[in-house]
Amino acid sequence: MSVPVPGTIPYFLQEQIRELIIDGTFRPGQPLREQELEKRFATSRGPIREALRLLEVRGLVAHIPRRGFRVKLYSDREIRDHYLLRAELEAFAIQQLAEAQDLRPLLAELERCRNDLAEARAVADPRRYLRDIRAFYSAISAYTGNAPLCEVLQKLNETIEPLRYNMLARKLGESETLAYTRRIIDALAERRFDEAARAKRTHVLANLPNIIAAYAEARYPGAEKSQAA
Repeated sequence: MSVPVPGTIPYFLQEQIRELIIDGTFRPGQPLREQELEKRFATSRGPIREALRLLEVRGLVAHIPRRGFRVKLYSDREIRDHYLLRAELEAFAIQQLAEAQDLRPLLAELERCRNDLAEARAVADPRRYLRDIRAFYSAISAYTGNAPLCEVLQKLNETIEPLRYNMLARKLGESETLAYTRRIIDALAERRFDEAARAKRTHVLANLPNIIAAYAEARYPGAEKSQAA
């Protein structure tokens, strides 16, 4: 089915392709053939190629010489490195809250985010659930006032959003995010910052095997061999 394309074609196409990568329509390692994308979006090859270049900069697409573009494919090591880095940065943001005199506005915002998470889980909406998880941690990092930290986390979160959605789409009912965000809020309310940071790290470490296993299921058939060839 073709999609009508507005004036800012490459940017529109970038967002459309990004959504298809996040929701798994385009799987990890899957070739993104320009001719097929031309037909899907009823546009010419130039805007398609520019959109793919934009996605390459954002870390969602890779270009292999003489083979073209494909969805970014991560090794198990790369997945682990991405998640552990994000966990450390978010734990660092939590610990930086020790410099804040009044956490009440933040705590109220975190409670709202957690309530939104509960609603998303109740209706089995993994995309909404992921949005609310990001909102929870974005509220924390924003409250620190550390602009470079916020920028790095935003970029990292965007890069690994397809991995996170893939996991939630498969195992939303098993997610323990509600439990550990409760621990974080309670610890922050009592200014036990190290405990709150530790809850963040512990959850990621416990969840990594499931994340890696879910990603293995999502890979495009033969993607590893094709990329290595």
